[in-house]
Amino acid sequence: MGESVKTDQESLDQLCINTIRTLAMDGVQKANSGHPGLPMGAASMAYVLWERHLRHNPTHPAWPNRDRFILSPGHGCMLLYCLLHLTGYDLLLDEIKQFRQWGSRTPGHSEHGVTPGVETTTGPLGQGFGNGVGMAITERFLAHHFNRPGHLIVDHFTYAIVSDGDLMEGVTSEAASLAGHLGLGKLIYLYDDNRITIDGSTDLAFTENVGQRFEAYGWHVQRVDGDDVHMIDTAISAAQAEQGRPSIIIARTHIAYGSPNKQDTSEAHGSPLGEEEVRLTKEALGWPLEPAFYIPDEALTNFREALQKGRALETEWQAQFDVYAAAYPELAEEWIRGMSGQLPEGWIEKIPIFTPAGGNLATREASGKVLNAIAQSLPTLIGGSADLAPSNNTHLKGYSDFQGSSPGGRNFHFGVREHAMGSILNGMALHGGVTPYGGTFLVFSDYMRPAIRVAALSHIHVIYVFTHDSIGLGEDGPTHQPIEHLSSLRAMPNLTVIRPADATETAVAWRVALEHRDGPVALALTRQKLPVLDRTKFPPAELLLKGAYVLADADQGHPRVILIATGSEVQVALEAWGRLTDEGIPARVVSMPSWELFDRQPEAYRNEVLPPTVTARLAIEAGSPHGWHRYVGLLGGVIGMTRFGASAPIQVLMQQFGFTPEHVVSRAKELMA
Repeated sequence: MGESVKTDQESLDQLCINTIRTLAMDGVQKANSGHPGLPMGAASMAYVLWERHLRHNPTHPAWPNRDRFILSPGHGCMLLYCLLHLTGYDLLLDEIKQFRQWGSRTPGHSEHGVTPGVETTTGPLGQGFGNGVGMAITERFLAHHFNRPGHLIVDHFTYAIVSDGDLMEGVTSEAASLAGHLGLGKLIYLYDDNRITIDGSTDLAFTENVGQRFEAYGWHVQRVDGDDVHMIDTAISAAQAEQGRPSIIIARTHIAYGSPNKQDTSEAHGSPLGEEEVRLTKEALGWPLEPAFYIPDEALTNFREALQKGRALETEWQAQFDVYAAAYPELAEEWIRGMSGQLPEGWIEKIPIFTPAGGNLATREASGKVLNAIAQSLPTLIGGSADLAPSNNTHLKGYSDFQGSSPGGRNFHFGVREHAMGSILNGMALHGGVTPYGGTFLVFSDYMRPAIRVAALSHIHVIYVFTHDSIGLGEDGPTHQPIEHLSSLRAMPNLTVIRPADATETAVAWRVALEHRDGPVALALTRQKLPVLDRTKFPPAELLLKGAYVLADADQGHPRVILIATGSEVQVALEAWGRLTDEGIPARVVSMPSWELFDRQPEAYRNEVLPPTVTARLAIEAGSPHGWHRYVGLLGGVIGMTRFGASAPIQVLMQQFGFTPEHVVSRAKELMA
């Protein structure tokens, strides 16, 4: 009797696995575009994970205590779409049939916010790997912060399927090293070791011993046959039991499994199999040739058990949470607020007020003071820097470091790993419950740009603290002086860039960074000290919320020339304005800390700040002039950087590159001539 039951179960397992394979194959074939090989080859381990281990609720994809699942090789997204449809998520079969088509919920690489159940945007290889590390970090932090004896409100695993391509990318090395250091025991990755890339065999460029590499990182390593259901099941259970180390399960798989002519070939990586090969594959798998997109009733019934299981899991958790809320009402309220992305009342009042009496202050210093002032009111505001905390002023004083032995620490040491930091921050934000920030020098935003782009694409709420924002950092020279970075970041959709002029604007910039939930925010901050504007004589810094505002104006409000500046160059513009005013030339200074915020304002306000009738406009910014003509017009000018900087004291650099009141006055007069 026992043998018969086992055989029936094995038959059902194989039916379900082949359902995934053929559904993925048909979806890619209908689109005549996509990657069928990975979904077919990884179907067995994906099925075992989703069927026997993954705790999730298809009717509520955002259930807070769900296990997180990431398909890091996003090109294989048809695997994930099939799993989502089959287990009962709000993804109809018609969407599978509309794979890669305009307006569908099944884009060519999985995108967070487009498809229900997709935890993160993947496609750029390695990003999902780093995201998972961030999710596991957040799970550990929130568990320490919220859980109490007998009340496990936060208790879940983070799983991912990762590929050869993922492991070749440098970001995975950075993230894996940090995950091993932290001992993230609830992080479990299944490595789809199919040994095929677009160019051919991985042996062309990838011959390392992956297992030994991850053992060196401090990971728990297992090796399995990727088509052996029992081995995979046992390995996942063993990984779950290993709480002191992250786990990677190396599963030897076969790309395009079942295809008579394309299994284990690069042809199946990124192209449809072709109608004839689809037919041959279905025959080899013992599958009906018609209809396409065939889902056996027995398989669907088995998959859809996830609906009942998921509802039961969440119902049980909710009952536990209700008991927890009665015992710890303040923590429960904080949990609800944090998971919904709301900020507590009164936190804004904690932001310090800066005045000239406090002396000159670098905006990076002001940023650090704001962070530390609001930290107590925002207990799930957490972050750090890529080994530059003293320079970025990102350290929260009085709080411990997040380490394997101190999971409640709020200060993160990402190490010299900018790219991993960006990807991990994305994972932290996507997990929910925390507001993450990360710091480095603005010039090194290049090292993490792919992660910033994914954050912007996914509308993720991450805060970047980019200091040393111009040639004003001085003697470190051109390797550390950002030139093209501001304009490059501004070119990225959904990313809000703010370059405050002084400490008062910096305080408001942090308010924007925390309140703006629809995408990441980048703060560009100075190394050098700047005067703090006396807001009893100048308009309030809260006008930064509008992106740009009139800081100083002509007596009658009718300027002949408008000086537009950001950051440290606002002070230069003010000095030039004073000289023009002394000469009887009506001038206006506009502080424009954020293009993005300004562009969101009504046209009437934008025309009020930059009257269309005033064509003599001069932008002053110690960065690339690229993009500034959208504000100064064809008749305006820009004082910017058209070459790399140099190693010299700041005073020399500003003089040599023309960021002086004298040069601004001269250029302004030329524009009015």
